[in-house]
Amino acid sequence: MILVTGATGTIGRYLVRALAEAGAPFRALVRDARKGEELGCAYTVGDFDDPASMEVALEGVDRLLLNSGGALPVEGRQPMVRQQTGVIDLARTAGVSWVVKISAWQPSPDSKLSVRAHGEIEQHLKDSGLRWASLQPTSYMQNFLTGDGGFAHGAALEGPYGAGRVAYIDAYDIASCAAVLLTGPVRDSATYALTGPEALTHEVIAAKLGVPFRDLSPQEAAEGLQAQGLPRWFVDDLLELYAEMAAGAMSVVTPVVQELTGRAPRTFDAFLAQT
Repeated sequence: MILVTGATGTIGRYLVRALAEAGAPFRALVRDARKGEELGCAYTVGDFDDPASMEVALEGVDRLLLNSGGALPVEGRQPMVRQQTGVIDLARTAGVSWVVKISAWQPSPDSKLSVRAHGEIEQHLKDSGLRWASLQPTSYMQNFLTGDGGFAHGAALEGPYGAGRVAYIDAYDIASCAAVLLTGPVRDSATYALTGPEALTHEVIAAKLGVPFRDLSPQEAAEGLQAQGLPRWFVDDLLELYAEMAAGAMSVVTPVVQELTGRAPRTFDAFLAQT
């Protein structure tokens, strides 16, 4: 039995569909029964902050998709660390044998807060004795439609991107990789660096989206983000992310999606055609 956490999120919805089509035994973890009904699959209501509910959710589960969104940090720490490490401990006690974690691109102790949190969770998973796979994707193509990629309200794509290229990935492909790992034979513990098939500049992406591109200075970007009411820690995280993108830190293209799924990952054009 597979438990899919983060089932109503960007990746989770694709994964639920893929597992259902494959006929795999699974259930989705949701915090709201109404959302579980909307998914149209078996589900259980629970919350990472409610260990008793997670114990129930993990009953009979031998494979776990570990995924949850970030939250505002408390006293300099990301709650996701406490939440996911707690679930890992419960999973070990429940007899789970295989954990597939949705992580972030190359987390390290020097990463920005939101990414560093994934590194801390990965280390806890490695120390847990469980067998695991860590999916480390670049930024999602979907961010350009939600506003998280600097593209909001159809106005413009703007940010301090420079000429840096990014191999954005469609969340559909992340979910496809997770489905392969969750339904196939348990593998040796490993990290999988996931990217799309091409590294594009944001000027090119803006043209594909049909909107203007405006390259901002870091100061201009910070002022605009703060004017939106974003907390300072989040602004600092975003500025660091922008700097990494401008420097080409996410420009590498890996063959991992092809190797896991047997097909090439979606191009940006293919992603837009599916939206």
